[in-house]
Parts: sequence; C-alpha cells; structure tokens
Amino acid sequence: MDDVKYGEILLPGDEDTQSRREETVRRKFWPTFRKAARRIPFSRDLVAAFYCALDPQTPLKVRGTLLAALAYFVLPVDMIPDVLVGIGFTDDIAVLSAAFAMVSRNIRPNHYEAADKALDDKLDNVKPENMKSV
Repeated sequence: MDDVKYGEILLPGDEDTQSRREETVRRKFWPTFRKAARRIPFSRDLVAAFYCALDPQTPLKVRGTLLAALAYFVLPVDMIPDVLVGIGFTDDIAVLSAAFAMVSRNIRPNHYEAADKALDDKLDNVKPENMKSV
C-alpha cells in the first residue's frame, strides 16, 4: 500500500461518515483488539487512540482521522485479510502507524490512563456498552 492509499484511508470524512465510523468502532473495537493484541507491538497506543477518538474534546479532524484508522482496523475486509496468521494485521498496523504519526500530539495523558486501566483489567470486564468517553 502506498502513501496515496494511506491518505485515502485516513481522510477524516464528514460528520455523517464520522458518526458511522464511531458506531462501528465502539461496537467492534474490543472484540477485534482481543484477537490482535498479541500481534500489535503498540497495544497501549492503540487503546489510547481509541479513547482519544471518542473524546469530545479531541479536535474534529483528529477524531475523524483516528476513527478512519480504527474503522479500518475493526472492519474484516481490508487489503490483507486479518485471518492470515502472522501477516493479517500488518496492513492495519501500517494504517494505525500513519494515523499516530499524524495525530500523536493530541493523544493526552488521560487517554493513556484510560488505556492503562483497560489493559490492566486484561479486558475481562471491558465491554463496549460499558465504555464512556474520557
């Protein structure tokens, strides 16, 4: 995948697009994360990005970019199918890395604190319906 494709994937989108992506991310993030956690070298950053994307204080364009990257991560259809052991999440990692590079200064300490809490709980009790914005 080249830079043009990353740019297309990471477009923030309009308000309706962001709303659809947020709903998808809220619903599918934790099940997808549980499957991928051992294969993603930056799980803490990914979970902090999730909280940043759901934080209403995060700038709209940043939220849109993160929601686009997270939606790509949670959707089962992408460039390299996630079911391929060993390489399935490599395209997701590339997209997420590009998004982090673009918006990392907007991921605040409270997003990392929320991520640490979720990861400390080993995700056992963390369910999308129990989640709230930071």
